[in-house]
Amino acid sequence: MIDTLFHAYTPLVFWTGLGLLLFRYIPINFPKLLASFLYWIGIPLQILVLARHSDFSGAVGFTPAIAIFVLCLSTSLAWLTWHLLEQISVRHIAKPYFQGKNSVVNSLLSNFNSLKRSSKGSFILASILGNTGFVGLAITPAIISADHTNWAVLYSVTNNVFGTYVFGVFIASYYGHSEQKNHWWTQLIDVVTVPALWAFMLGFFTRNIALPETVESGLQTAVWVVISSALLLVGIRLRSIKKWQSFEMALIPSLLKVVIVSMIVGLGASFFGLSGDPRLVMVLMSGTPTALSVLILAEVYELDRDLLASSIAITSVGLLLMLPLWIAWFS
Repeated sequence: MIDTLFHAYTPLVFWTGLGLLLFRYIPINFPKLLASFLYWIGIPLQILVLARHSDFSGAVGFTPAIAIFVLCLSTSLAWLTWHLLEQISVRHIAKPYFQGKNSVVNSLLSNFNSLKRSSKGSFILASILGNTGFVGLAITPAIISADHTNWAVLYSVTNNVFGTYVFGVFIASYYGHSEQKNHWWTQLIDVVTVPALWAFMLGFFTRNIALPETVESGLQTAVWVVISSALLLVGIRLRSIKKWQSFEMALIPSLLKVVIVSMIVGLGASFFGLSGDPRLVMVLMSGTPTALSVLILAEVYELDRDLLASSIAITSVGLLLMLPLWIAWFS
């Protein structure tokens, strides 16, 4: 397992570190251009390749339903947590809960009411969208049997297509526009025109069409270019963070993402009779770190980039801490 984690996190550390180093030397508009490239070309290409090469035979049919349920659960918890924090912060201003001026809780609550509408969208996205494709699928072969790999693949496809590019785009579009400019058809148009959805359908319905070997090889190489570019964007955005308050705020959605939701899923799976590898896959996929794609959505829809970049960093560390516990409790 250690060897698998090493291989999974080596590109994460390398390309993110490169982004941190290059921050001072890149044009100010480069992150926006890189995100646009990933949104319109890179991620659709990755989804197309995944749809073409994923083998869904033998995969349990209700896995997509579980993935969508986890998305709904995460969204509900994130929304309720945000509104609970709003109520607590209002009372905290009148009467602080903690006397220590340097308390993290004091700092978080004091700054909460100054957050913009875009921060709420980032808070929810950080809580619900997991990196099931890059991290989840890289780790599962080491901890589950090959007979249950399709559970992970089908969950990942559902999360990437319907989670990121239906749920995610809807939320990013809603909180990326002002309340005055928000109409239900605005979000509908944004979701329907997402290039990744069309790429998935194209890949899924052309699975039986053989392509020349050079084209297939080129597509596989392009996928790694897309992953490296997304990690580079993460490093750039981490380096651009100017306020530590974003890390304080990111602790909450990170806790929801990696700890609370994964534990609810594990206990719920046990209650309904799911055990062994299938249960572990559901726990792992529901608790994967915040997806790199949230930064792309943040660039496109002008959300809180610092909060999302901080969440990616915290949840990546959180996965390493939680993985041994998941294996011990749910395998």
